[in-house]
Amino acid sequence: MPAVSPDALGASLERGLASLYLIHGEEALVALEAVDQIRHCAREHGYLEREVLSVEPGFDWSQLTNAMTSVSLFASQKLLEIRIPGGKPGTEGSEALIRLAAHLPEDTISLIILPKLERQQQQSKWFQALEKSATVVHAAAIDRTLLPAWMSRRLKAQGQTLSPEALGFFVDRVEGNLLAARQEVDKLALLYPSGELTLPMLREAVANVARFDVFHLSESWLGGDGARTARMLEGLEAEGEAVVLVLWSFSEDVRMLLRLRQGLKDGRNIRDLARELRLWGPKQKLAQPALRRIGARKLMAALETCARIDQQIKGALQGDPWSLLRVLAANLAS
Repeated sequence: MPAVSPDALGASLERGLASLYLIHGEEALVALEAVDQIRHCAREHGYLEREVLSVEPGFDWSQLTNAMTSVSLFASQKLLEIRIPGGKPGTEGSEALIRLAAHLPEDTISLIILPKLERQQQQSKWFQALEKSATVVHAAAIDRTLLPAWMSRRLKAQGQTLSPEALGFFVDRVEGNLLAARQEVDKLALLYPSGELTLPMLREAVANVARFDVFHLSESWLGGDGARTARMLEGLEAEGEAVVLVLWSFSEDVRMLLRLRQGLKDGRNIRDLARELRLWGPKQKLAQPALRRIGARKLMAALETCARIDQQIKGALQGDPWSLLRVLAANLAS
């Protein structure tokens, strides 16, 4: 069955319900909204009974077999939800899911909910069997690059628009916290009428609920975004993130750039280097431009700064490690 994007799921449901849905991905809010759409549509079409199986350690997979064959005394149609939060059904579960995909029960809509899956899991026999029979919805992460479009669609649905300046302000306020972003968008519908919302309106209404992940920190300074790097560091410090973990993030990526420089200098293929240095996702695109922008001398100086911060953390050198981290970040992002 073809995959359906979360944004296109509503239109797909309007054309008719499928017998099997498979939702997987790391963005919990996107997955939850997709599940809610399917539940709502199922109720509207007479699937009034709902049976939920939650696959935890020790789960008895005969429950799935019973659910596939049982007939309700109260409703002729039902929605069968199978939640696998660990993403690993095991040997018995794999066989049960393959049987489900091959013999979908009548008068039943089966809905399987999975977390983010690694490539190896997606290549398993059970997943491929489900994928072949199901309408698949991938709840992929909404990162900063996708967030403006996601928010604009939400605002448009409630008759509101933002100028580019106001939209940028909004993104800064809610980055990394998609649930709060949805709540803030919903709040704007209550506070203001349809039409364009100005920056002063947003300053008045939108709370600063951004949440930052230390593992995304390098994307900001590798991309040369000094303002975002500073906001992320401020947010991480305020949230009580371990300073040693933040230092590790900087030092690892500085060393990565130096190893990348040496490899390119030795005439090695960039693809081989990317694989060796684990340059995946945004880092793969950002690393080479960052290397050209920063240069070897600044990278070596950054390693010396990292060593000083490490001494401050351990108490061997006086000073505030967060302050020196901000200096390091500004130098690398400039």
